[in-house]
Amino acid sequence: MSSQTASAEKRVVVEATPEKLALRVADRFLTRLRARTRNGRIAHVALTGGSMGGAVLRATREHPRSADIDWSLVHFWWGDERFVARDDADRNALQSRAALLDHIPVPDENIHEVAAAGEGVTLDEAATAYAAELARFGSDEHPWPSFAVCFLGVGPDGHIASLFPDRPEVTVTDAAALAVRDSPKPPPERVTLTRPVLNASKRVWLVLTGADKASALGLALAGASYANVPAAGAKGRKRTVFFVDEAAASEVSPDLIDPAY
Repeated sequence: MSSQTASAEKRVVVEATPEKLALRVADRFLTRLRARTRNGRIAHVALTGGSMGGAVLRATREHPRSADIDWSLVHFWWGDERFVARDDADRNALQSRAALLDHIPVPDENIHEVAAAGEGVTLDEAATAYAAELARFGSDEHPWPSFAVCFLGVGPDGHIASLFPDRPEVTVTDAAALAVRDSPKPPPERVTLTRPVLNASKRVWLVLTGADKASALGLALAGASYANVPAAGAKGRKRTVFFVDEAAASEVSPDLIDPAY
């Protein structure tokens, strides 16, 4: 695939600062949730951790239109999770709860967490159990839900979820969730969704800020190998949007930026 073709399939939205970016993403997120749920349809959402993942959720909580969403129709999942204790600050679900989930009227059964360490479940069992939970909401097409929105962070190395460059997990297509050991980014043990699950999402939104992400963004837009730059392989069925701040966008050609989205 040429870089021109790859770039044409992806949108880039730029805001001046991380704070303004979080507000814009939160606004778009609530718009999508409203469109999905207004006729009683279920919306499955995959969340991400990290500073921007939390910032978007806090902006969502504080947005006046948050009160317009029927949160009983929204199910929350995670693209990956650190296999640590449930109250460990590194746990993505704990961060998401503090930022949004504990502040909205979403039923407990709509929050689908990965099992935590220290609760009698091994890392492999946690991955297997998460795949089974996904399958409860699957379809004839695949044994997992199609996320209305899948949020992904992007590391300076181009990793997404816990799919890291040049590691076997990024090429797995016959499983929904995997155990990850010896992660190049601590903590070392994690559970991650696989590319087929992420890419079955209607919309994949990659949110990244900072000059240290500029190179990864450039490679992802240029159509680099997903095995080397996993972010290059993220693709929603309807939309793939990179939401970035000006620092991260320093290597993006102006003609790739969509000011209207």
